[in-house]
Amino acid sequence: MSRNYLPHWLHWLGSPPNFYRFAGAVRPWLLAAALVTAVIGLYGGLVLAPPDRYQGDAYRIIFIHVPSAWMSLFIYATMAVAGLIALVWRIKLAEVVAMECAPIGAAFALITLLTGSLWGRPMWGTWWTWDARLTSELVLFFIYLGVIGLYNAFEDRRRGARAASLLALVGVVDLPIVHYSVVWWNTLHQGSTIVLTGKHSLFGASPEIALSMLWPLLVMALATHLYFFASILGRTRVGLLSLESGKQWVRNLVAEPDA
Repeated sequence: MSRNYLPHWLHWLGSPPNFYRFAGAVRPWLLAAALVTAVIGLYGGLVLAPPDRYQGDAYRIIFIHVPSAWMSLFIYATMAVAGLIALVWRIKLAEVVAMECAPIGAAFALITLLTGSLWGRPMWGTWWTWDARLTSELVLFFIYLGVIGLYNAFEDRRRGARAASLLALVGVVDLPIVHYSVVWWNTLHQGSTIVLTGKHSLFGASPEIALSMLWPLLVMALATHLYFFASILGRTRVGLLSLESGKQWVRNLVAEPDA
């Protein structure tokens, strides 16, 4: 029975009315947790962390830039997985999740580009350069916009979602390019701030980033993830209401006194 519990739970959650109520119950807690962790992370990064030896206080933009960059990749991967599920199994909830990921991911990609530009000006002496990391992140932003535009080009939202999901799957090729660009090419952009293997990894004996700078960065990464989960739940709820506006469960929801 325990082996069948998870599939049964996922099947239950895949029902639009069940997901709507579940998301409504969980979302406020995620938002509160995101706010608390963001305050702690920003205080740790902007106040408690010491200045960098070479960049001084200018490096502090890392506490916004790096988590946003991570999220732009993570959200795209989430969108692609949901799009694959939508294409293969034609699950309505997966279509909505995939399409609602795109605006959030585009926002994080834009924040990444803007904060990178602000950081690059004092470090490189220019607002923009056609560096491999910057260029591939810009391509990712444009792919996000392409997914959004293609989805909205169809009157039939389900057809639009499937077409945009296909584009999202094609665009997955850009993710390893963004991630490994600083390894594959000689770029101005510094290497990865945190790596998981090797001497200077997160679990290594001598990580390249000081602990006083590392923990606020990880807390901010947690905050952005919590915000994303809260945001995607809220956007998916609205998307389901719009897509299923003629269904009985939506009419019952509207008729409820506390709706």
